Amino acid sequence: MSAQPAPAPLLIACALGIEHLALRTGDRGGAGGPFSVVRTGMGPKAAERSVTRLLADPARAGAAVLATGFCAGLAPGMHPGDLVVAEETRDPHGTVPCAGTDLLVKELVRILPGRTVHTGPVTGSDHVVRGHERSGLRATGAIAVDMESAATLLSAVRAGERPVAAVRVVVDAPEHELVRIGTVRGGISAFRVLRAVLPAFFEWHRSLLLPRR
Repeated sequence: MSAQPAPAPLLIACALGIEHLALRTGDRGGAGGPFSVVRTGMGPKAAERSVTRLLADPARAGAAVLATGFCAGLAPGMHPGDLVVAEETRDPHGTVPCAGTDLLVKELVRILPGRTVHTGPVTGSDHVVRGHERSGLRATGAIAVDMESAATLLSAVRAGERPVAAVRVVVDAPEHELVRIGTVRGGISAFRVLRAVLPAFFEWHRSLLLPRR
């Protein structure tokens, strides 16, 4: 009997130390295959460099890539601690469709009952978005903005065909703008939600490993 090929690994990418801490100390049960949680550094250029370097490793050939961390919500009525599952990521360099959005939504609702999950386009920025900039980005159809998801996913697909996704936790929103993450209740709420999301990521990854019928 021939040996089965090793399953493609899962690369979970975040930017900030506080995001990495949340994921590192969260529930890691239920992994369906090899995975790693990496900190890329803040901003699109750092994300591009880091993801390109990581995926050049033959051990990560075909790895699924999921970008996560905090984001700014753009839609009225969003609250800190809400979840955003990207249908696509976009920035001036390109648009990347995401895989398995419905499954991610289903799993996040299951493991975080009572939390609102939003779906739609997530746009990229090279700086922290404040005030009036939100309405301009909202007018493009995006529901959230962060600095790394679009660059992470675009770098991932440029490195080779693979499933990609982005899941973000709202840390501030039009009616709940924060000055610094972690200094008010909204930041603490978002941190706690981010600690809980890994099982949903693992279920998404497991679904990718199942034989196609």
